[in-house]
Amino acid sequence: MDKSRSDVAQIAEMDRAAFVERFGGIFEHSPWVAERAFDAGSFADARALHAAMVAVVDAEPRERQVMLLCAHPDLAGKEASEGSMTSSSVAEQSSAGLDRLSKDELQRICTLNAEYRARHGFPFIIVVRHYTKEGILHEFERRLASDTATELRAALAQVYAITWLRVQRLLAAAEVAPPIRNPQGATA
Repeated sequence: MDKSRSDVAQIAEMDRAAFVERFGGIFEHSPWVAERAFDAGSFADARALHAAMVAVVDAEPRERQVMLLCAHPDLAGKEASEGSMTSSSVAEQSSAGLDRLSKDELQRICTLNAEYRARHGFPFIIVVRHYTKEGILHEFERRLASDTATELRAALAQVYAITWLRVQRLLAAAEVAPPIRNPQGATA
C-alpha cells in the first residue's frame, strides 16, 4: 500500500477533533472548513478529501466566502514583516522570492495590496508557487481591473489550488494537481 493510501486509511479512523487538528490549517485560519468536511464521511483519496473541503466553501454565502478570503495575508504585507503568517504562507511566499523584495518592489506590492483591497474588499490571492515576482506583479495589475464578482471567483479558484497543494504536502500524495478554474469557467 502506498503512503497516500495508508494516510487516507488513517483518516477514516479519525474522530472529528483529530480530523480538525490535522486538516484545520489547510484553509488559512479557517478550521470550520475541516469541521464541516468531516461530515462528508470517508474519503477514497486526497482528491476526495479536498473536494469535500471545496464543496463546504462553495456552499457558503458570498459573505462567508469573503471572510475566508480575508483570513489570508497580503502578499509581502504586514503579516510577513511582523512574522505572524502561518508556516504554510511563509513557505509559499518565500518560494516566489517575496521575502527578498527590493525596497521599490515592496512598495509596489504594498500599493497594489491597498488598491486591490479597496476595490474588492479582500486580499489579492494567487498561487505564488506558480509564478515569479514579475508574474505576480503582472497578475496583480491585471486582476486589479476585474469586477469584484469575477475576482471573488478568481480568488476562490486560487485558494482551491493553494489548498490542494497543502493537502498533497500533508498527505505526501503523489497526485497531479487539478487545473485551476478561471472565472469564466474554463480550465487553466
